[in-house]
Amino acid sequence: MVPDLRLPLVKQLAEADVPHRFWHTADPGGRVWLFENVEGDGEHWAIRQIEVGADRVAHRYWWGRLQDDRGFLTDQPLEIWELTEITQAAFEAVWAAA
Repeated sequence: MVPDLRLPLVKQLAEADVPHRFWHTADPGGRVWLFENVEGDGEHWAIRQIEVGADRVAHRYWWGRLQDDRGFLTDQPLEIWELTEITQAAFEAVWAAA
């Protein structure tokens, strides 16, 4: 198995002393995504992500769990103009419940 080279970068971004922002989006099929991001090199990188399927089962991804058989932490910069900003408290409530 090849080691995931994203791990040190995602962990470094997560631990960086920079502002964190929180986002939400959904699709018509009932799936929901929430992201915590930091800015690096002028782009917005997800450091934590929650995916909630139409079945209401949530999956969490961060540097400690970059992927599983259901999904993965996005490896592309977020296009924040397509997302709705939410509060940290709202993100943390879903993270804790997942």
